[in-house]
Amino acid sequence: MTQPSEQDSSPAGIPAGLAASAAAVFGDRLPVAVRYAELLATAGVERGLIGPRETPRLWDRHLINCAVVGELLPHGTTVIDVGSGAGLPGIVLAIARPDLHITLLEPLLRRATFLAEAVEALELSTVEVVRGRAEEVAGQLSAPVLTARAVAPLDRLARWCLPLASKGGRLLAMKGSSAEAEVLEHAAALRRAGGGAPRIFECGKGVADPPTVVVEVPLLDTPPRPGRRRSRQGS
Repeated sequence: MTQPSEQDSSPAGIPAGLAASAAAVFGDRLPVAVRYAELLATAGVERGLIGPRETPRLWDRHLINCAVVGELLPHGTTVIDVGSGAGLPGIVLAIARPDLHITLLEPLLRRATFLAEAVEALELSTVEVVRGRAEEVAGQLSAPVLTARAVAPLDRLARWCLPLASKGGRLLAMKGSSAEAEVLEHAAALRRAGGGAPRIFECGKGVADPPTVVVEVPLLDTPPRPGRRRSRQGS
């Protein structure tokens, strides 16, 4: 008898080798996650939000990869997903964790339109879509947690995102193998942006393969002093 391969799918459209992981992270919300995967594979590809080559890897590279970030989020917290794109990780977190209150912040009209349609289709009542850039909504939106995935290098992310963090807030930047190198390279820039000492987490050990790497940058209670910094630079 032929054994099923990793590419064989269950009736729900989940690759057979990932069915247990998907059930572990989504629980009874798994049917909603399946519907979202279908939206990504159809409208998401048609509108250029997801590349067609990504469709066979939606579950491991995108859905499970994003869902495990929920390990770092306390119950009932508020999240701003900066540069949400196709809803990664914002929509995925909203599906896996309906206790969260999530704002999907996206500047491009076609992406924001897709997000709004997906939120309605999936009946995600705790999710709001806002079209705009982080720099534009600073002072209008704030949250204790900011998420970002594949948006920009860590120095720019901190500069854009930390002004949206409420007191005691933090940025959770999803990174791959570049995480440690980025932390080292951009340490000074993170401090200038008002960030504290970053920490690197691996989420989803035993569920996601490989685990999802997240860089946490906390907002400092006391912001840096621009005048003193400029003096040191000789300006």
